[in-house]
Amino acid sequence: MAKKLRILFIAIVALVGAGFYAYRNYYPAIRPVINPPPEDIVKLIEEGNKFPAEVPKEGEIPPKLQIPANTTGMSLKLPQGFSISIFAKDLPGARVMAFDSFGNMWVSQTSRGIISLLEVKDGKTIVQNDIFTGLRKPHGLAFDPQSPTMLYYAEEDKISRVVVYSDGEPEKIADLPSGDGHFTRTLGFGPDGRLYVSIGSSCNICNESDSRRAKIFSMNKDGSDFKEFARGLRNAVFFAWNLVDGRMWATEMGRDWLGDNIPPDEINIIGGPSTSSGQNSVPNFGWPICYGKNIHDTDFDKNIYIRNPCEDMAGSHIDIPAHSAPLGLGFIPKEGWPEEYWYDLLVAYHGSWNRSAPTGYQVVRLKLDAQGNFSGFEDFITGWLTPKGEALGRPVDILIQPGGKMYISDDKAGVIYKIIYRIQTVRKL
Repeated sequence: MAKKLRILFIAIVALVGAGFYAYRNYYPAIRPVINPPPEDIVKLIEEGNKFPAEVPKEGEIPPKLQIPANTTGMSLKLPQGFSISIFAKDLPGARVMAFDSFGNMWVSQTSRGIISLLEVKDGKTIVQNDIFTGLRKPHGLAFDPQSPTMLYYAEEDKISRVVVYSDGEPEKIADLPSGDGHFTRTLGFGPDGRLYVSIGSSCNICNESDSRRAKIFSMNKDGSDFKEFARGLRNAVFFAWNLVDGRMWATEMGRDWLGDNIPPDEINIIGGPSTSSGQNSVPNFGWPICYGKNIHDTDFDKNIYIRNPCEDMAGSHIDIPAHSAPLGLGFIPKEGWPEEYWYDLLVAYHGSWNRSAPTGYQVVRLKLDAQGNFSGFEDFITGWLTPKGEALGRPVDILIQPGGKMYISDDKAGVIYKIIYRIQTVRKL
């Protein structure tokens, strides 16, 4: 009996020790993801916007922005010249946004299997309705530029299209792989009028059995001519086209479990297939054996090579701190935006879940010249990650418009933010 009690005691001590170890080493990393927001971001922003703007000094040049004073100590911080408000709330799992030709916004709520319609009047949401329900992890949304009431949407296993504001039924145009791993499928119409879809890997790191995984494809509007555009992309969740040269840029999340600082997450320029060699060569960004700027992942790939096997792969354009989880991205147009921001790139860092010190949980400005050359990072919106390591929200998609307006979805807080650039000039009379 005494022996059994000793064994039981040792087992209990071991379990307690393991629990303490896990709490100390893993809980701080995953805490921002699994815990509910410590405060309501809607209330924080609405309360902050009640305070009067700072009175500009007489004759002040350059123009002085009128922004409500930030008194919460935890709400979101933006550069001078920008204000933030809640455009829509009560949207759990809000991910991709798309405006239709009537100025209304459509939002995918992936975790709920819903696509919602936000009716907009005078720049504000007045009605929210769940239009498509019971879907299988809906994510990507895109309106046909030539038929602006034709909505394309991607579920985990297929792409469909439907004429909105009608009684028409959705039509499936393409099948997609489903199963384990990354399940978000993002859509977008390119400058060439073709529809593009990104498909993530089925795993953290592996050799795929389904040849459609870890790639970007393009197709005609009816789903025909479905062909490979780029490969070796572990999870390029979002993509956008550069406003200057029309090339596709995509965010990509690097693999896990190589430590806090490697491999980097990435911004890639996806040039698409090349015929310079006389053959249709699809660019390969290296996953699963390469990451970043042509670095060989010897932790996974144990093969012996006479030279770096990643030399012939397409390397990253910009490396982002590991585990930042870059998602939505958008290029800033000229109309209505300050000149120093023209054609720069904004990227939403969704935030880490397995880094000892959490990182991300912000929107970052990537400074670019007219040729797309990168010159540095600058915080654009911070404050979602609190000093205690909790998350008020997690930014996802970025939708930038001319006229100094942009929208950001948040799948943790279940809201959509509206950011406005607005300057008021006060001159001495």
